[in-house]
Amino acid sequence: MDRIIGQYGGAHPGPLVIAIGGLHGNEPAGVQALTEIFQMLEQEVVVRPDFEFRGKLVGLVGHLQAFQRGLRFINEDLNRIWLPGKVEKILAENSQDLRDEPLEIRELYTDICQAIQTALPTTLVLLDLHTTSADGGIFCIPGDETDGVALYRDLYAPVILGLFKGLHGTLLRFATEGGFVAQGDFPLRTFGAAFEAGQHDDPLSVSRSVAAIVHALRVLDCIDESALDSRHHDDVLRQSGEHLPQVTRLEYVHPIAPEDHFKMRPGYNNFQPVQQGEILADDTNGPVVSPSDGLILMPLYQPKGTDGFFIVREV
Repeated sequence: MDRIIGQYGGAHPGPLVIAIGGLHGNEPAGVQALTEIFQMLEQEVVVRPDFEFRGKLVGLVGHLQAFQRGLRFINEDLNRIWLPGKVEKILAENSQDLRDEPLEIRELYTDICQAIQTALPTTLVLLDLHTTSADGGIFCIPGDETDGVALYRDLYAPVILGLFKGLHGTLLRFATEGGFVAQGDFPLRTFGAAFEAGQHDDPLSVSRSVAAIVHALRVLDCIDESALDSRHHDDVLRQSGEHLPQVTRLEYVHPIAPEDHFKMRPGYNNFQPVQQGEILADDTNGPVVSPSDGLILMPLYQPKGTDGFFIVREV
């Protein structure tokens, strides 16, 4: 399987949009959505010969090895280890000596840099497509509270403020903090957002991801409002998000380690209200309680992970 899902555009000025699915290998919806997006773009030219795409879209599989095996990751969470010092060390090593997540970082970094050097853009936009192990996980995490929020402000999905800064070592954070800026002798404005489309195995998560990608391309002026008929996908997303809060802010992150033997108690869905002192999970030290009133986000119902749950509040 090729890491590059597809590439489109490049003939007209515009941003370079890097869209990544499967950064966690057990999250196939983003990869499936990107495959559909490139099919839609090819069909658009047939239906509308005057169709113009401004800028360039590149779709990538994030964790290729884990995706092929249906695993979240192999040894380390690939979306928690994009730390500048660690990346620099990996890039200095011989590629033949790299395995598992370090090899994924090396190859993904190389593909993104090659896309930048080919397109020579002034703006780089990263769209990071995810799903969650619990139901109801439809929301977006902007890389900043200006451009990143604008990408998905009117998407019928909650915007989670503060979560971006609460997650260390993400690819989105590495990119927006200048990790790829040195790839050309030109100014490179970088921003982006992560989009969570729902539960891993929910087929509607693919539709929600398609809607998110099309929406972002329209906001970025890569395509006109009338281009790409995504009405069905938009309806799915709108119906999924109509009862969810519009904007929330992160209050608490519960980090975990393998030796904690963390186990979430059953029955929690994303954005379900919880109360201070409510028992949410158990680990080797006993019951794990909510530190405050709020809404639970991303309760962990899968074997691998570094965060047990998040607490957010509506603003």
